[in-house]
Amino acid sequence: MRYLKTIIYVDNVEEVLDFYYQAFGLSALELTETADYGELNTGQVTLGFASHPYAQAQFKQSYIRSQPKQPALGFELTMLCNNVSESYDKAVAAGAEPLMPPCSKNEHTQAYVRAIDGTLVALVS
Repeated sequence: MRYLKTIIYVDNVEEVLDFYYQAFGLSALELTETADYGELNTGQVTLGFASHPYAQAQFKQSYIRSQPKQPALGFELTMLCNNVSESYDKAVAAGAEPLMPPCSKNEHTQAYVRAIDGTLVALVS
């Protein structure tokens, strides 16, 4: 068995894909014709986004929606950066909520932002 992908359920897949491109330079790898599912070009593991109606059509269980104005869900996406300060500024300029500015932690630099869909994103060197 191997880990295949993470899919985050969002209100607007196209808007979120554009945000991740503007904020982190991750281009869309796939977007369905109906724009209810899309994936980012992240390398080995896929990061996908699906609309809430698409997700609810796949399974009938309810779930807690990630919302920018609500407390964050208990997970984060971690992005490896060459320059955490530049990446942080770029993400905030693209609309991310600044949570923790770049600071030194042990042997690396890290920062936190919150994506427009409400997902926590760690930026690390």
